Amino acid sequence: MRHRGSPSTRSIRAVDPETFLSHRFADLHGHIKGQCETIAPKMTSSAQIFGAPTFGSQIEVLDLRHFSAAQLRPLLFDECERWESRLRWDYTNSMELLLQYLDSRVLPGFVALHGGRVIGYTFCVFEAAKAVIGDTYALGESGTLNNPVCETLLHHLIEMLQATPGVDRIESQLLMFPLGALASPYLSRGFHSFPRLFMEQDFSESKPLAPQPALPASLKLQPWQPEFYETAAELIHRSYAGHMDSHINDQYRSAHGSLRFLHNIVRFPGCGAFDAANSWVLRDERSGRLQAMVLSSRVRSDTGHVTQLCVAPELRGFGLGRILMQQCASELERSGGTSLSLTVTEENLNARRLYDELGFRTVHRFEAMVWDGGSE
Repeated sequence: MRHRGSPSTRSIRAVDPETFLSHRFADLHGHIKGQCETIAPKMTSSAQIFGAPTFGSQIEVLDLRHFSAAQLRPLLFDECERWESRLRWDYTNSMELLLQYLDSRVLPGFVALHGGRVIGYTFCVFEAAKAVIGDTYALGESGTLNNPVCETLLHHLIEMLQATPGVDRIESQLLMFPLGALASPYLSRGFHSFPRLFMEQDFSESKPLAPQPALPASLKLQPWQPEFYETAAELIHRSYAGHMDSHINDQYRSAHGSLRFLHNIVRFPGCGAFDAANSWVLRDERSGRLQAMVLSSRVRSDTGHVTQLCVAPELRGFGLGRILMQQCASELERSGGTSLSLTVTEENLNARRLYDELGFRTVHRFEAMVWDGGSE
C-alpha cells in the first residue's frame, strides 16, 4: 500500500553505462530511455510540520516533472555558486546536463514552492531495485544544520521511494550538507549513517614529502588507457570485497557493478571531467593485471579530485597507494593545478592516515545514508 500523499512511480532499470555524484547522471540517461508513470499532480505541505518557519506557514511540494529547466535554472545557478565557494567545485557542466533532463519531464522528484516561487528541489534515479537520491537543494540552505525546506522535500521523496514496489535499497550522499544536517528524514525512516570526510591538499601549503617507496620489480606505472576498463573493474571489485565502502555503494559488490561504477566516473561529469592524463595504474607486466590504481578528475580548471584509489588486497602495505597519490598530486601541480581533493569514509583509518601524511586536511564532514529494506 502506498503511503498517503505519496506520488506513484515505478522503478526503471537504468541502461548501461551511465554518484553518488557521478552515476546519478548516467542513470538519468536510463530514465530518458525508459518510461515512467505520472505521479500525483500536487501536494501542499505545512512547513511547520517539519519545522520550516523561514518561508512562513506553508510551502507547496509539487511533482518535479511539472517544471521546466527554465523554471529551475535560477535555483541551480544559486547551487552552483555554493559548490564553487565552499568546495572549489565548478558545478556548471553537471547543472547543464541536469537542466537537459529536467526539460524531458521524466525525472522523479519534487519541487518546493513558496508564494509561487521555486525555492527548492530534489530528485532521484533508479537502478534496478535500487534508488539513488541524486540531489536536494533549497535557497539559503545546505551550509548549516537548519535546512527545513530540504528536510520537507526529503520526507516526501523517501516516503515515495519506500512505497514504490520493487525498491529495496536507497542510497544517498549529499556532499554539500554538514554531518547531521539532514538526519531527521533519513533516520526516522530507518536509514543508516556513514560519516565521511571531504579532504583537500592545498599545494601552496604542502610540506616536503618523504621519498616514494620503491616499486616491486614486476609492477610498471602507466597512465590510464581505455583498454584497462575490464581489468580495472576487476581490481575495484577485488579491492572492495568486505570493505566498509561496499555498504555505502553496492556497485562494488559485483564485477558488473564495478564496471558500471567505472563507466560513471569516466564518462559523466558528476565528479568532474575525467582526467585521463592524470589517472594512473600499476600494472603487473607478467600477468597484465592491474594491481593498484588512482583515477582523478578536474572539478575546476585548477582543482583536481581523486575519484578512486584502490590497491589489490595482497599488495597492501607496500606503499603503492602513496606512490599513486604522490604521482597524481605532482602531475596536477606540474600542469597548473593548485589543489587536490578527495572523499573518504571517516572509519577508514588507514586511508585517513595516508592522506594526513600526504598533507591533506579535512575541510568538511558529511554523511552517506543507506536504507537496505531488502535485508530487514
